[in-house]
Amino acid sequence: MDWEQLDLNPRIIGAVKKANFRTAKEILCVSGPDLQRLTRLSKTDVQRLHCAVAAAVRKSKLVTALQLIRGECPVLEAGHRLSFACPILDGLMRGGLPLRGITELAGESAAGKTQFCLQLCLSVQYPQENGGLNSGAVYICTEDSFPIKRLRQLIAQQPQLRPDLPPALIRSLRFSDNIYIEHAADLEALQACVSQRVPVLLKRGLVRLLVVDSVAALFRSEFQADEAIERSRHLLAFSNTLHRLSHEYGAPVVCVNQVTDVVDGPNPGRCDYGLVGSKVLPALGIAWANQVMVRLMLRRLAGQVQSASRSSAPRKLEVVFAPHLPRASCLCGVWEEGVRGIPDDHSDLQPQGSS
Repeated sequence: MDWEQLDLNPRIIGAVKKANFRTAKEILCVSGPDLQRLTRLSKTDVQRLHCAVAAAVRKSKLVTALQLIRGECPVLEAGHRLSFACPILDGLMRGGLPLRGITELAGESAAGKTQFCLQLCLSVQYPQENGGLNSGAVYICTEDSFPIKRLRQLIAQQPQLRPDLPPALIRSLRFSDNIYIEHAADLEALQACVSQRVPVLLKRGLVRLLVVDSVAALFRSEFQADEAIERSRHLLAFSNTLHRLSHEYGAPVVCVNQVTDVVDGPNPGRCDYGLVGSKVLPALGIAWANQVMVRLMLRRLAGQVQSASRSSAPRKLEVVFAPHLPRASCLCGVWEEGVRGIPDDHSDLQPQGSS
């Protein structure tokens, strides 16, 4: 490090050089008393040295609470969330998805996980005052091909899903032009996508949402049972990339996850991630669970719920863990216009018998 660039008294810089400190890391990793002993500087001088070095290596400026309240730091967007485009679902999530961190949506096949992701890809394109982020989305497919027909159907049904918004606003959005689709056939292609192509879109402001559908497919297929350590290493590298992108650009990351059956009954030595008594658990184990900030479970229930003349299989969306949410759940259904929550009183949705 070029010590001359620091706003410090030449006497302090000379003492640092004399003590053979060469990098900022060396300074910051040494305690104040030890730094006093090695440089023979006073306590006040050492404090000034620590502050100057820390300021030099800090990548972003400090932000005060007052600046957040005044909206002077739009990148942080204090309190803003990405809406699910449904008051009931947003109520469960206290406004929607947080802008930083990984949100996992786990569930069995046909539970409706992809439906949620497609709806978020449309919701993110609305202005912030309407629950969006005024940007596009990247959708990475690792299992099946992208459901383009369903996306077109959801786009056509946006006026029915968002009747509270002006029709002119919905017509003005070119939804399909702002969803960037990638297909990753192996881990190498997936890592290249999130580390090379996605950052370009984020930096240009073209997208503010990243969806990986699904995260488990490639990691489960490319590693054998005895390669758990190697799998964890690749998994951590992948999650670190996602975290860095999410925090740097304020972009929510949604990862769809598969589930595994619980076949050995209750086991005190196994981490159930809060899903006590569940017959299925999210895949990839505790190595992946530790990388997730918000874990949601989606279950398809028996029976049917009816809205007007239409019916849908009910789903249960459950918050398994989150730093800002209690353990809670709500019922929802998948309709032609998208995913909608079911009111607790079921005033407009009445259960029917199982078919």
